[in-house]
Amino acid sequence: MTKSIEYLKLMMIFCLLCSCGNDNKIKSEVAKVPVEINIERFDKLFSEVTEKNLPDLKKSYPFLFSAKYADSVWINKTKDTIQQEINQEIGKTFFDLSVEEEELHSLFQHIKFYFPEIKEPRIITITSDVDYHNKVVLSKGLLIISLDTYLGKDHRFYEGIQKYLKQNFEREQLVPDVASMYAKNLVGPIRDRTFLGNLISFGKELYIKDLLLPDMANARKMGYFEEQYNWVVENEEEIWRYFVDRQLLYSTESNLMPRFLYPGPFSKFYLEEIDKEAPDRVGQFIGWQIVTSYMKNNNVSLRQLLVADAETIFNESKYKPAR
Repeated sequence: MTKSIEYLKLMMIFCLLCSCGNDNKIKSEVAKVPVEINIERFDKLFSEVTEKNLPDLKKSYPFLFSAKYADSVWINKTKDTIQQEINQEIGKTFFDLSVEEEELHSLFQHIKFYFPEIKEPRIITITSDVDYHNKVVLSKGLLIISLDTYLGKDHRFYEGIQKYLKQNFEREQLVPDVASMYAKNLVGPIRDRTFLGNLISFGKELYIKDLLLPDMANARKMGYFEEQYNWVVENEEEIWRYFVDRQLLYSTESNLMPRFLYPGPFSKFYLEEIDKEAPDRVGQFIGWQIVTSYMKNNNVSLRQLLVADAETIFNESKYKPAR
């Protein structure tokens, strides 16, 4: 018996060393990927616009100026007291973007390492009157980031916005939000209407996000506080048992998505003692664990993961929640 235990210990140590060696190899290869990152501060340029230089700015950024508005509209906007206050607050918080530039450089090295066909976008920062539904927009080679949605959860601009939304209006969420946008585009739209199909789709996104941001804390990747992430880790088995016992996996009830997958004040188990403590989006965490288990227990590529259907991933994952 003692020899068996010692053998198992040695095997665990061997597997750990192999894993560390593989991680170091990937890190070394990623570091060699050539990437050029340049953040264009349109927010600053627009704050300094005049009637004289507006035509040049419109020529450089035609996609940010709607043709239906006369030049006078843009000039008046820069004189608006609210816009001027937004510019001042962004100037305080984002006087320098060197930290974000470094993190984006690493992010795009990882993106190009795993998906070489993806090119670095043209990165542009703007103000958007706190349009938190479109904090990050990725379209046609453009990555547009609204800086006024990252001024800090307690900023006065966000009064009246739900607390669970403001939680991620922090500067440190800017790069994770960019990674989320790329992961979402890679996974594509959810086609399986079942709860399991949605779980797996979000799980794929988080798995890819994890690859793209390997050195970032898991809580930050999910947009959780540390205590929220610790709660889902500690209660993984109970969450999974709830889904299974109530036969939710193959359900197509639309209310399951806002209860367990979408942002909200908490996940809705309809159990008073749990709802008081459970963070939102616990289903996303479970999906992440299932996809991670699938990739660990099957010799499949990232490309194969992206096209694999939810039921195949679930059945072949050998997923068992941590106890």
